[in-house]
Amino acid sequence: MSNTKNVVVLVSGGGTNLQALIDAQKRGELGNGKITCVIASKADAYALTRAKDNGIKTRVLVRKDYDDIASYSRAMKDALIEEKADLVVYAGFMTILDETVCNAFENKMINVHPALIPSFCGKGYYGLHVHEEALKKGVKVSGATVHFVTAECDAGPIILQKAVDVLEDDTPESLQLRIMEQVEWKILPQAVKLFCDDRITVSNGKAYIKY
Repeated sequence: MSNTKNVVVLVSGGGTNLQALIDAQKRGELGNGKITCVIASKADAYALTRAKDNGIKTRVLVRKDYDDIASYSRAMKDALIEEKADLVVYAGFMTILDETVCNAFENKMINVHPALIPSFCGKGYYGLHVHEEALKKGVKVSGATVHFVTAECDAGPIILQKAVDVLEDDTPESLQLRIMEQVEWKILPQAVKLFCDDRITVSNGKAYIKY
């Protein structure tokens, strides 16, 4: 298919969201999207093993090999251009890249955040911290959001959101697991498919989906 889009996935850790994307691809659920490369910010990220086990090309760009975010961002931008990325997916990628990358791939980079943005998002809100804060606030629902990446953390146009009920006996860990299994692993592949099938448009900072 000539209109296949190259999906490059950025990872830092275990790669459970990457696995959800790989599984969706095997089921034919990424539409015109194909995962062509996985780039890790840590050489020992288990996500690299998941990629290799599925015959997907891998690259490593170790954050601490670079003096600052600016030089790391430039290297990442060059790598993404080399890989001919049509869509860049943050899947547990823990490094904030600066505007050189965001501008080069405007509305072509997506991230999944484990809360219903604009709640519990922005700098410092990652991993279990998000769920700890949600429980502290006593929210009755939480969930996850897939959004476009901009230079401002968690502030890009929202593509998809899905909620789960928060249970009274939830711990940060149990809430995190429920949101991953019931929301993140579903809406991230959905958003990739929508993008790769050219069904998302962005206007005035909002994303619109053509059904």
